[in-house]
Order: sequence, then C-alpha cells, then structure tokens
Amino acid sequence: MQERRSQAERRSGTRAALVSAARALFAQNGYAGTGTPEIVQAAGVTRGALYHHFADKAALFATVVEEEHMLLAMAINAATEGEDEPGPVKALIAGGDAFLDAMQDQGRRRILLVDAPAVLGRAMVDEIDGRHGLRTLVDGVTAAMEAKAIRELPALPLAHLLNALFDRAALAPPEEVSDYRKAIKAMIRGLKI
Repeated sequence: MQERRSQAERRSGTRAALVSAARALFAQNGYAGTGTPEIVQAAGVTRGALYHHFADKAALFATVVEEEHMLLAMAINAATEGEDEPGPVKALIAGGDAFLDAMQDQGRRRILLVDAPAVLGRAMVDEIDGRHGLRTLVDGVTAAMEAKAIRELPALPLAHLLNALFDRAALAPPEEVSDYRKAIKAMIRGLKI
C-alpha cells in the first residue's frame, strides 16, 4: 500500500523542484535570460506554487545562491577534513583548491560570480557568503594564526582578500586556472612565519 505524502512533504517537494529547476535554468541562461514561466514548466508546478514559496524571481534566485554557497562550503570542508592532519597552511591551500575545483562548473560561476552581485547586490552576497564559504575561510585563517603557522593579521580582512583571490582565479579561463593556483599557493605560503 502506498503511503500518502503529508502536506509538509508536498510543500517541501514543490519547493525543492522549483529551486532545482531554477538553478539549472539560471546556470544555463543566466538570471536575465530566465523567466518564471520557464521555471514553473521545468519544475512541473503552477505559477501559483512559485509565488506561494517565493515572493518573486529574485527571492528564488537568492535561495539558489544560498544553496550554491552551502554546497561550496561543504566541498571545502570535505577537502580540508579529508587529510590526515594536513596542517593549517596546507588546509588553506586544500580549501582553495577545492573551491577552484567546484567553481569549474560554468553555471555555478555564472550564478555566484556574475549574476549574484548584479541581482542581489554586494551586501546581500557578502551576507550569504559570510554564512558559508567566508566563514570557513575566516575559521581557517584564524586556526593558522592560532597555530603560529602564519603571521598574526586581522582575520576578516585577510579572509576577504583571500576570498577575492579565489573568486578571480575561478573566473579565469580553464587553461589558466593552474597558473592561478600556483600564484595563490605562493601567496598563502608567503604568510608563513
């Protein structure tokens, strides 16, 4: 006998379908090139369902951006925790490499580095990033300073500058990413005491 899904499960499923469909379309066509009729069609839901879950396309986009940042943070954490005591400097480098690996997805780059700042504004993107990847980077920088592995510097500005380096490297053409990786590794190693 088939169990009936609860109202909460149906709502959750509808919301997940909308976010998944929107992510795919935003990645492929960009924010401006994606309309809500395409999203609801791809999700297999009604327009009313979209507006029940999200105030507008921008609110749906913000949810997609939040999820992409969360997935990035998970990839970075997995890379830095997967090593046997890599040391704080190696962990910063491994986290940066994991970020760059995850950002090779062209759709993710478009969503996070091109459309998100233009659609949501820098302040909102920084707020979202602060809950995920930037928080991870601040933690990594702080751990490296506490272990006396790198110079004592203001942790948040250092994390913001490293974050900007990683973002710029992620935007590089694929054939140049390895050169960016080398430069970033040298810069991080240059922070050693």
